[in-house]
Order: sequence, then C-alpha cells, then structure tokens
Amino acid sequence: MTSEIVIIGGGVIGLAIAIELKMRGTNVTVLCRDFQAAATHAAAGMLAPDAENITNEAMRSLCWRSRALYPDWTTKLEELTGLNTGYRACGILAPVFEEAGGQGGRGESLSSSSPAYWFNKEAIHQYQPGLGAEVVGGWWYPEDAQVDNKALAQVLRTAAECVGVELKDGITVEAFLQQQGQVVGVQTNVGIIRAAHYVLASGAWSNELLLLPVLPRKGQMLSVRIPEFAPEVPLKRILFGDNTYIVPRRDRLIIGATSEDVGFTPNNTPDGIQKLLQAAIRLYPQLKDYPIQEFWWGFRPATPDELPILGTSHCENLTLATGHYRNGILLTPITAVLIADLILEQKPDPLLADFHYSRFQSQPSTSTAMLTHSANFSNGHHTPDAMNRVSTNSPLIIAGKTFQSRLMTGTGKYRSIEEMQQSVAASDCQIVTVAVRRVQTKAPGHEGLAEALDWTKIWMLPNTAGCQTAEEAIRVARLGREMAKLLGQEDNNFVKLEVIPDFKYLLPDPIGTLQAAEQLVKEGFAVLPYINADPMLAKRLEEVGCATVMPLASPIGSGQGLKTTANIQIIIENANVPVVVDAGIGSPSEAAQAMELGADALLINSAIALSPNPAAMARAMNLATVAGRLAYLAGRMPIKDYASPSSPLTGTITN
Repeated sequence: MTSEIVIIGGGVIGLAIAIELKMRGTNVTVLCRDFQAAATHAAAGMLAPDAENITNEAMRSLCWRSRALYPDWTTKLEELTGLNTGYRACGILAPVFEEAGGQGGRGESLSSSSPAYWFNKEAIHQYQPGLGAEVVGGWWYPEDAQVDNKALAQVLRTAAECVGVELKDGITVEAFLQQQGQVVGVQTNVGIIRAAHYVLASGAWSNELLLLPVLPRKGQMLSVRIPEFAPEVPLKRILFGDNTYIVPRRDRLIIGATSEDVGFTPNNTPDGIQKLLQAAIRLYPQLKDYPIQEFWWGFRPATPDELPILGTSHCENLTLATGHYRNGILLTPITAVLIADLILEQKPDPLLADFHYSRFQSQPSTSTAMLTHSANFSNGHHTPDAMNRVSTNSPLIIAGKTFQSRLMTGTGKYRSIEEMQQSVAASDCQIVTVAVRRVQTKAPGHEGLAEALDWTKIWMLPNTAGCQTAEEAIRVARLGREMAKLLGQEDNNFVKLEVIPDFKYLLPDPIGTLQAAEQLVKEGFAVLPYINADPMLAKRLEEVGCATVMPLASPIGSGQGLKTTANIQIIIENANVPVVVDAGIGSPSEAAQAMELGADALLINSAIALSPNPAAMARAMNLATVAGRLAYLAGRMPIKDYASPSSPLTGTITN
C-alpha cells in the first residue's frame, strides 16, 4: 500500500528513513529547516560502540546491529549515487593514561561477539608511534569503524533525490495540528502541510514541537592540517581518549568534541578549543606543530539518559526518531530500518520498547496532554486545565535560554517604584529590560531599581537606551553585562541593542545598529536589536548572529499601534530567530493582533506604565499576549466574500 509520509528533519536520520521508505514504495517528503545546521556536521563519523564503552545492554545491542549494517548499506548508497561515503573498517585505538589505573576500566562490558584487545605500554607505542609519554597502554577495538560524516550527509541527500524523495529546504515546522489522537497537518512558515503519516526526526530541535526531554548539547570541534613536509599521514588510526578523540582524514586530523549544556548558544569559544587542544596534544604531542585548519560547532540532541527516542508516539500517525546524541551517525542505518518496519509493516522490533518516549513519564497514563506543546492544539474542545497547559508549555527560547512568558516589560516611565513592582508581578513576565545609563546616573524613577525586583526570578535585559552611536552602544552593553553580574546573573550575556541618534522620532539607526551588533556578537553577547520594521536589515542582523530581531510596531512611546504590519509579516515569514515586536503598542487588542501575526513575543512598556492603572493594564497585556498566540496557533477562519449561515438549513420548519 502506498501512503504519503512527511518527515520533519533533514539530517542523516531523516534522510535515511526517507530513502528506506521510498525504496519500499511510499511517497515521502522531507521538511528541512537548514541542512547545514544538522548535528551531522558536528560529528566525526566514528562508528564506535566498543570504544564508547556503552554499558546499557539495549543500547549496546542497537549499536552493534547498526554497525553490522554499515558495509552493505554504504555500498548500496555509493552504487546508487556514484559518491564515496568514506566508510572504513579501520578499528579504533583507545590509549589509557597512568592515572586511569590498570586497563583503564574498559573492555569489561564487551563480549566475544565484539572483541577487544589490551596492549601494554611497549606494544601500543610500537603499534602507534608518536603517542604521548604518559600513555601506559590501551585497548584495540578491531570492529569499530568510521565514515566521513559530511560525505555521508551529502551522499544521503543525493540518494534521496535519486530515488524520488521530495526535499523541501528552508521549511520551519512550527506546530503539529492534532485532532482526536491524530496529526492532521503541520503548521510551517509556508502554510499547512498534510500527510497520512509523520515522522519527527528534527534532532536537537524536537523539543520545540513536542514536550520531549530532548535538549541541545553543543559540541565544538576543530581540524589541523598535516604539514606538507610529512611524507604520509603519520597517524594511521583513530585515537579515542577520555576527553577527546583524533580522527585521521587524508590531509588533516579532526579533533573533537566538547559536550556543553548551553542551549543553542552558537560559536566556538577559546575555552572549548583550548580544552580540546590540550587533551589532543597530551594524547598525540606532535600535532602541536600542525597548522589549525578550521573550527566548527553543532548541536547534538541529548536525552536525560543519553539514549534515543524511537517508536510510536501519543498520536497514531506520528512516529518518533530523535535524541540520538553522540551516536546519530552510528545509528542511522538501524534507525531507518526499524522505523520503516514499524510504519509500513506495523511490526515493532522488540528492542524499540527500551527506547520508547514513555520511559520519561513519572507514571503510566493514558493521558497524552503532557507530551504536547501549546503549538500542537488545533480545533476542538479543551478543558480549562488543558488551556492553562497551552499557555505555559510553549516556551520562548532565546539564545538557548527558555522562558515560559512571551511578554517582556520595562522599568521606565512609572510614577513610582511600587507601581513598577506591582505591574511586573501582574504581567507574569520573566524578562524585564533596564536602561543601563539611567540606572548608572540614578535617573528619576530608576533609584533603587536593583533592589526593587527579585532578580533570581526575573531575567534582566540590559538595554543601550540613550546611545547615539555604535561605539556608545558597545560600551554601554559591556557595562550592562557587568551590572547583571553584580545582581547575581553571572551567565547573563543578553543586551537589547538600541542606537538612536534621532531625538524627535526616536527611530533607530540601521547602520549603527548593524555595526554594533557585529561587534557585540563577536564579544559573545546575545544581541536583541531594536530596529525599524525592515525585512532586509532583520535578515542581515540574523546572519551576523543576533539572538532575535525586534521590529517596531510604530514610534516608541507613541501608542499608535501596529503601523508596520506588512513588513513585520515579511520579517516573521523569513526569520529563523525569534521576532519580538517592540514599541508603539498601546492597547491589549493591538498586542493580540501582533501575536496573531506570528510574532514570538512582545516588549511593552509605555502602554503599561502610562495607564491610570498600570497593574491592571499589565495583566491585560499578559492575557492579550496569550490569546494572540493561541489564535495564531489555532488558525483564523477563511475570509469570504459572501455570507455563510452558522445554523443548518436542513430540518427547518416550513409551511
């Protein structure tokens, strides 16, 4: 039977599942937000269940089965595409340092079905010259292997095209639309896409669509170039150390990888690269003289137990294939086979039971509401409890930090500190913006601000209000970061960037804003730039690494409402970062309208502070923000040119 299947996620897992399903006669579409952002590109391609010393029996079995599929699987892909995957059954060497003691605690979990051999100090240095002097022995895992992860990703993409899989790039899936235990469509940045069956394979981004405990784990990597004077690659084998690994590839060595719980914070860091280099040089000292070739990073999808989530979901026509963490490349072929068997033959492999999402639920339940974000409710009747979950379970994520409220507020223009405190509490906001300059100078209304709010519960968003140039804004942003530290937020690198040379209309300077943003991003800030509703500028700011874009609805403090609707819609449609509508909103109805456009959040200050009853207005703005978000996710009814009766015409009484 031919069925239509949509796969969310264009990494190796999603592509491999798509190819397997297509080869079995289905019509398959893959929706991919950004092919280059997949965790695939953050891997080194090791197929190393033995070197990883996996202790979980089910996981070890799954990994061994997948490794066994690799030779035939890659051969078929190479024959289909004419491209090389870089698969090599090379084995992996795991050196052990003296402080590990004995045989380094490895090898105990392996059985005769996957042998491991211990080399003493003399043997390992003879077997692999150039190891560090502190290496006292090591394990040799002859059945482990490697594949070129980037080559594999390209081969899978080409293979998918060859067999007729429909690949849709630049598609951001925003929500699953559900009715009566079925997914009836996915809401995307280009509209609703429907299918008979759906597969979630979006890796570290899976938690944005379902309440699955899958979170990003950042991995930094680098490569060094083999010097030209070297007659051949001196390192012949993969070295797998406790804190690093080194993978030889033609004219370079790949060194990886950190494992950082920092959300979606991008970029390489000096600390991360330094740790990798120190560990790698200790393992293989001569690479200290090799020229550095490239740095990169990516986000692996990690679960609390570091095991994948595979199999059925709370919806009959939604299958899960995510959370592969460090073993995504290794588990790709077995995941494709098991998921295809499950969908097309309704034959779940017994091993899938160990990787079902329900293992993370505190108690068995037939209720599925806990798994669904607010983004997943479509038409239908819901209890008040369910509606409350909708408003709280759809988090706003900015620079890897999660917030439950989509309303941000400010601290300026209030008649008293007390009114400000009451309004912040009534708004239920979690982000409050503070003008750094005004706090520094103790401007009226800002005295005692540091003590007025509980900064353990509220995230400070320092802003550069009053800065007329990029240089001023950069200096004030640095001060704001220090101010946040003084208030106990050591890891707060947020800044709301404002560069406003115009005192009459208070319109931001696009050139100065871009210049300041580029520098602040380089300095590790999470930049939230306040801008005119300019789609081209918004895209450019996103490209330089800004954490959000914040287009104005109308001039700041004017209360004119949404005067830039068309441009804001364009920004929202094209943005891959949160869009926060800032400035000009004067009433709750305007707040709701901005959220109905698809804005991710609002920043409202004047409309609250200048109301005769600020606390009541703050609460109203909160409710409007929630209502607007729900309305956007639910979807508006079609607009018609003619009337359509609400009551049925059949069964009416006639003469």
